[in-house]
Amino acid sequence: MKRRTKKIHGAKGSRAFAGIAAIPVLGASGGAGFLVVLGALFLFFSMVHPQTLSGLRVGAADAFAPALNVISAPLQKAAVFVRDVTGLAEIQAENARLAQENIKLREWYQTALLLEAENKSLRELMNVKIEPQHTYITARILSDSASSFAKSLLVSAGTEDGVRSGQAVIAGDGLIGRVIEAGQKTARVLLITDMNSRVPILIEDSRQQAIFSGQNTHNGTLVHLPPESKVSEGARVITSGVGGVFPVGLPVGLVSAVGDKIVIEPFADFNRLMHVRIVNRQQDPNLHKGAL
Repeated sequence: MKRRTKKIHGAKGSRAFAGIAAIPVLGASGGAGFLVVLGALFLFFSMVHPQTLSGLRVGAADAFAPALNVISAPLQKAAVFVRDVTGLAEIQAENARLAQENIKLREWYQTALLLEAENKSLRELMNVKIEPQHTYITARILSDSASSFAKSLLVSAGTEDGVRSGQAVIAGDGLIGRVIEAGQKTARVLLITDMNSRVPILIEDSRQQAIFSGQNTHNGTLVHLPPESKVSEGARVITSGVGGVFPVGLPVGLVSAVGDKIVIEPFADFNRLMHVRIVNRQQDPNLHKGAL
């Protein structure tokens, strides 16, 4: 009877333990509360005895280190990838900005070169001195007619600026031609090297007068020179003012060759012209009356 009673008690104990285990003590709310209480206990214990839990923390860190390495490796690679992509985008943006700045700097450089050339051209215009009673009109060369049959220029000044047909035109080194047509905003200049151009000149050293005749080349020749005249190479040739078209004393060129023809090399370099000066002289009243 005793053994049977023990077995019965044992069975009842097992059933009681199973019933207790079935109680949902660690349910959703109960489990959270248990973890909160456990955490609070660990926090209180670490504050009272901090050295006691240090070994536990180190051991836990050592135990979870391999798992942390496996988990953190992809995250670190992702972070490096994102950093590289971000850095590449920044580099591309910086390169684009520098490229735009480089384009602007090149534009400014070209503008500076153009302004420097214009300033040099304008300074060269001041080399030729005109008579005080005359003024001048500065104009930019728009185009030229550098053909074998015509030597002329189109300049950016017209009747609105006081330009008239027949006015002399000079460059930085000397006479280059005269105005043959004048519009409101532009004018056509016939160069002294054109075969239709004739300029009354004076040879400075001998004071002999002649006519400079264009040959449709870079040089011109002297015509209507008295047979007994003697001309030496290197002599300076200027305008004589005869006829009233060109003012007196404008430099024309130098005698470069003496022979069957006396060749005159103009002072002006027609291949480097950018600006010209149109001599705005007062009209001779006598010429004006004669024209009427």
